[in-house]
Amino acid sequence: MIENNEYKKFFLKVKKSYLKYLRKQEVLGEPFHDKIGQLKNIYIPICSYIFKQYILSKKTIIIGLSGGQGSGKTTITNILKIILKKNFNLNVVSFSIDDFYKTLNERKKMSNKEDKLFLTRGVPGTHDISFLKKTLNNLKKKDFKKCYVPKFNKSIDDRYPKNKWNKVKKKPEIVIFEGWCVGAKHQSTKKLKKPINLLEKNFDKGMKWRIKVNNELKNRYKFIFKQIDKLIFLQVPNFNYVYKWRTLQEKKLKFMTKGKKIMSGIKIKEFIMFYERITRQMLIDLKHKANIVIKLDKKHRLVNIKFN
Repeated sequence: MIENNEYKKFFLKVKKSYLKYLRKQEVLGEPFHDKIGQLKNIYIPICSYIFKQYILSKKTIIIGLSGGQGSGKTTITNILKIILKKNFNLNVVSFSIDDFYKTLNERKKMSNKEDKLFLTRGVPGTHDISFLKKTLNNLKKKDFKKCYVPKFNKSIDDRYPKNKWNKVKKKPEIVIFEGWCVGAKHQSTKKLKKPINLLEKNFDKGMKWRIKVNNELKNRYKFIFKQIDKLIFLQVPNFNYVYKWRTLQEKKLKFMTKGKKIMSGIKIKEFIMFYERITRQMLIDLKHKANIVIKLDKKHRLVNIKFN
């Protein structure tokens, strides 16, 4: 933790920008709890930890940030960026694993070749891992070259055109790589056998889909996640809250995309079934294995952090 006199320095530099950002977010959703307390007790300690890791390594640091759908990954990422830039003068690049989804056309081809369930984005296997690997490698290497990071448009279930991608002009000191399955581990074949929801029971009777997803985690995604230097995990109370918070996320999406079509409550319940198996396993694994665990309560509030 940081001493009290250091907090004063932090506040002078980041408080105004931090509160301004939160006010904008509150327009889109629920109010934030204990804003100053969270700045002191959660965000500043995490940013100080990241800064120390950067100083010790003297190279680009990749920070993984994972948690269930709607847990607040994007909001927390943006707050960490504000503090790391304002107080530590670090060049920070952030993106989501969602931005590297395969195009809709590619997923259509995959659903015809592998299994029809792969048409729905989200699970391992639906991301362009080669593109993601190339991007991470470029951001880390000494001879960095300017590059574009893709952006995914969830309202149309496809990538934005390249002219709307984010251009990275300068080698970053910190990369924040967030996503719902970032850092997830594969399961044993034995665990895969029993379906955990109606999706698996009715549409994956032969286990073809879940075996393929599990093998992706075991192999190609494992290599990607090994590139992460430190992992932050948002620990939700239980899986039931993923539906509630994902619904809120969908309402924000509607606001931000000016009334474009979004998922209904029934569609959201069906959608999160695709994520359920991995999310439940992450709640078991990462509360002990992540470098930093941020615990959320039932009211979607960040209540404490733990450094493992």
